[in-house]
Amino acid sequence: MGDAIPLSTARRRNRGDGADRLRLGSDGHKALFSRMLLDTFTPYDPRTIVWPKLDPPARSRLAGLPIWDIAVDTEEKASCRVKAFAETIADPLLKEAVELNAFEEARHKALLSSMVKAYDIRLAPARPADPPRDAEWAFMVTGYSECIDSFFAFGLFELAKRSGYFPRKLVDTFEPVIQEEGRHITFFVNWLAWHRRNLPWWRRPLFRVKELGVWILLLRERFAVARDLGGETFDNNFTVTGSRSFDAGVGTAELLDLCLAESERRLGGYDRRLLRPRLVPGLARLARRFMA
Repeated sequence: MGDAIPLSTARRRNRGDGADRLRLGSDGHKALFSRMLLDTFTPYDPRTIVWPKLDPPARSRLAGLPIWDIAVDTEEKASCRVKAFAETIADPLLKEAVELNAFEEARHKALLSSMVKAYDIRLAPARPADPPRDAEWAFMVTGYSECIDSFFAFGLFELAKRSGYFPRKLVDTFEPVIQEEGRHITFFVNWLAWHRRNLPWWRRPLFRVKELGVWILLLRERFAVARDLGGETFDNNFTVTGSRSFDAGVGTAELLDLCLAESERRLGGYDRRLLRPRLVPGLARLARRFMA
């Protein structure tokens, strides 16, 4: 996937000013969102990262976050699911893009594993992810999950930068990972729109039911997170779980504003003809209207 180079900010391209019409579901649409993912790939090797030294208080704050088991497990599942879906794709360009997505998910896990080893953070024994029985369903669960989690991760990551909760060098090391999630969700929502429009008419209602099933699953998971926040049980949503331990004196309204601004900034650099995730930002804007 390219020679290892020092970690740097993921490259973003803004090709097209939105003036050129693009028909969703067309070959041009497929080429645009596939090439977006492939052309913005940033090569780096987690094994070459030199992790910054942390003083004891900073190391304790890092190790004390109850998210690392969940984070590594989440990336392991994502890699397995996306790879399984790539194996079902016949179109060469789309297959290459989804394979790159799977590679980057696995690289996220490798980066997290390197970090916890560097800072001697103990993890529970890992269990390899089982191949999904329905690869398309699993890919959709991963894609929709990332659309939800990335929206809040964008804001929390910026909050970490501003607050100084962690050393800036450590935060900057994760910048490519955060931007890669932005690429992944932009790719996913465009694949979803393209895929819907290319299904036979008789399969479209069934696919909508499948989407509804994914949302029901994800909402149940997140309701479980809300229920367990006061106890000792943690769900696989490490963004929400991690925010419980991160207190920078920012209220819900301010955090939503930051998430909205960062989502717009991070996704705004891609071709404007591409779709962006709308549901979670839309719900955040709606909730924000009822806050002082």
